[in-house]
Amino acid sequence: MKSFSFNGRRVLLGRLEMGDDILHGLTEFCVQHEVNAGSIQALGVVQRGAVGYYDQETASRGEIRFDEGMEIASLVGNISRKEGEVFLHCHITLADRKGRCFGGHLVEGNVAFVCEFSITALEGPVPERTHDEATGLMIW
Repeated sequence: MKSFSFNGRRVLLGRLEMGDDILHGLTEFCVQHEVNAGSIQALGVVQRGAVGYYDQETASRGEIRFDEGMEIASLVGNISRKEGEVFLHCHITLADRKGRCFGGHLVEGNVAFVCEFSITALEGPVPERTHDEATGLMIW
């Protein structure tokens, strides 16, 4: 891990180990480095992938799983707290070997082959996710 300062903000660069679950690894990194609010981006390759989606009609979540190596074309998100714990809300775009892209929520099941990331830690009040009546979701 490398730490930098950019316009007074702490920027952390790191990478996950091969075989790490990306969501779990990034969350643990934030906990260890006391990042409670910020933004995150990452690139790399997964051994196996997954994207999540929210079905507005049924108010339920689903997942699509890929049992193949894929490029992480993009991973972006934010860091806040939910029920007192560090919570990452990230979206991921995975590209297969034909260049087809699949995107959605970053969920467990994205197994890193290579994952390099950048986290910008923010100071100030930490966003806390609470239940939103209009959407039924935990948002800030």
